[in-house]
Amino acid sequence: MCTSNEAKVLVIDDDPYIVEVVSTALSLLGDFKIYTAENGADGLEISENVQPDVIVIDVGMPYIDGYQVVRALRGDPQTAQTPIVMLSARTDVRDKLIGLMSGADFYLTKPVGAYALVQAIQTAQNLSKKNREYQITVLSDSDVSEDAAQIDPAAVSSICDISEPLQNSVEPVSADLANKEDVADEH
Repeated sequence: MCTSNEAKVLVIDDDPYIVEVVSTALSLLGDFKIYTAENGADGLEISENVQPDVIVIDVGMPYIDGYQVVRALRGDPQTAQTPIVMLSARTDVRDKLIGLMSGADFYLTKPVGAYALVQAIQTAQNLSKKNREYQITVLSDSDVSEDAAQIDPAAVSSICDISEPLQNSVEPVSADLANKEDVADEH
C-alpha cells in the first residue's frame, strides 16, 4: 500500500539485476513505492493501471525499446506529463539526444549513483508542463542526423547542462548499495 508521501515509481528494464539494484536503492534512499516491468510492453500496461508518479526506463529492451515507450507515454494524455528518467548503458551523445527528444526529462548513463538517481527523480517530479514542453522544443529545433558529428552543438550543450551534473554527483549505485546493505544487515 502506498502512503500519502510515497511516490509511485515504475522501473522498466529487461535486466533483473538492474531492476533489483535500482529498486533497492530507491527503497533505501527515498519514500518510494516501487513497481517493476521487464519490458516496454509490460511497462506501458503497468503505467496505465498504476499511474506512477515517475518512470525510470532503460533504452535497450526487447520488443519495444525505451525510446518507443517514452514516445507512447508522451502521446497518451493519461501519461503525457508523467516524469520520465531514462537510465541506459548507451553513452553516445546521439543516444542521449534521442532520449531527451523522445520526451525523457533526464537521461542518465549506467552506472549511476543512487543519490543522483533520486535527485533526478525528484527534479523530474518538480518539472512543470511548461518546462517539459520547452525542453522538448529546444531539442526538437536541433538538427539530428544519422551521423553523430552532425548534431547541433547547442543541443549537445543542452544535454550536458541537463544530464552531467546529476551523472557526476555521486559514486556508482553498486558501491552505494553495498554500504546501505551493510547498514541494513546490522539492524
